[in-house]
Amino acid sequence: MKLVRNILAGLAVLAIIAYLGILAGLYFLQRDFQYDRGGRMFALSETALTNAELVSIPTEGGAALAGWYAPPQAGKPTILYFRGNARSFSREYGRYEQFVADGYGFLAFDYRGFPGSPGEVSEEAILADGLAAYDWLAAKGGRIVLWGRSLGSGPATYVAGRREAAALLLETPFDSAVAVAADRYGFLPVGLLMFDQFPVDSWIADVDEPVFVAHGTADSTIAVSHGERVYALAPVKAGLWIEPDADHADLWEHGLWRRAKTFFESAP
Repeated sequence: MKLVRNILAGLAVLAIIAYLGILAGLYFLQRDFQYDRGGRMFALSETALTNAELVSIPTEGGAALAGWYAPPQAGKPTILYFRGNARSFSREYGRYEQFVADGYGFLAFDYRGFPGSPGEVSEEAILADGLAAYDWLAAKGGRIVLWGRSLGSGPATYVAGRREAAALLLETPFDSAVAVAADRYGFLPVGLLMFDQFPVDSWIADVDEPVFVAHGTADSTIAVSHGERVYALAPVKAGLWIEPDADHADLWEHGLWRRAKTFFESAP
């Protein structure tokens, strides 16, 4: 009996040590888990964006953000596009080609720490980068609409609450990054561990632009319930589109751009 107790006590100690090891690993390496910063930045010459230009956006910290900019046709707004988490913004050039083909201008860029922009990634840096991109674009004049995809739903919402835009579209958003982490690591105290929590559920209270939210029921990266909660909190609701069986990267193929255009055209 004493031997059994000793074995159980030893196993308990090992389990505690393993648990603490997991906590330490996630704490010190958390940004490597949270952000996908690999890949390369495409050249404009690899795309059909003949009217776009490579731009450098200055930030208060002295870093310069790499971006692509194309002006709109008369009467159309410019989309300030807040990219998602994976690799460089430039990999989504197919979207930008469609924006331009339909007369919209756009500005898309890499946050600090991603392939096109030097520096270290953090919530603070991403939010500052979002404001810098908005201010750079606003200096050109004209109507601005904001589009935040996945991770980009954080800075897009933050910027919408602190700057003036005509509309805010959130594609596969989260109500907070810490809530997404809790979905995956419910056995860990992620609220105490995470540096970059992106509390969209708090920031959206300051948004007075009309908000459109798009999500898929089969999203395995950010559950659809996050998008539903974000929309419920939006002060000015302009549409919630939930696409059955769409995963995290499927909404464009399911007709997101058609719905986005309708939303942008109805914005004041």
